[in-house]
Amino acid sequence: MAALQAALADRRPPPGCLHHSDRGGPYACDQYVQLLTNAGLRISMSRRGNPYDNAQAESFFKTLKHEEVNLSEYRNFEEVAASIPAFIEQVYNRERLHSALGYLPPAEFEHNLKIARQRVLIATP
Repeated sequence: MAALQAALADRRPPPGCLHHSDRGGPYACDQYVQLLTNAGLRISMSRRGNPYDNAQAESFFKTLKHEEVNLSEYRNFEEVAASIPAFIEQVYNRERLHSALGYLPPAEFEHNLKIARQRVLIATP
């Protein structure tokens, strides 16, 4: 819940944006689903027993493990709690190129998408 609330506050996804997860209890509980619904997000869950539905999430976690966790020597949980969000925001979202996004980092892709949407709104009478 805390991660979703932080993501919603920080990223402010537009209504209709898709939220995908596996079928785990935390993602299917009433409170989590209600938060997604209140934010206007579309809910998508993987099919039972189909790991291919989560290929993008699994790819992200592989990257996180190989490029951050396995290369770090954390002394305590506080270091983990500080390092992983910093890696995600600074490296994964702002520096690392993603082939699925035309070899742009996600932050740049989102920025370009926002500008393109604004242009469409301006051009629409």
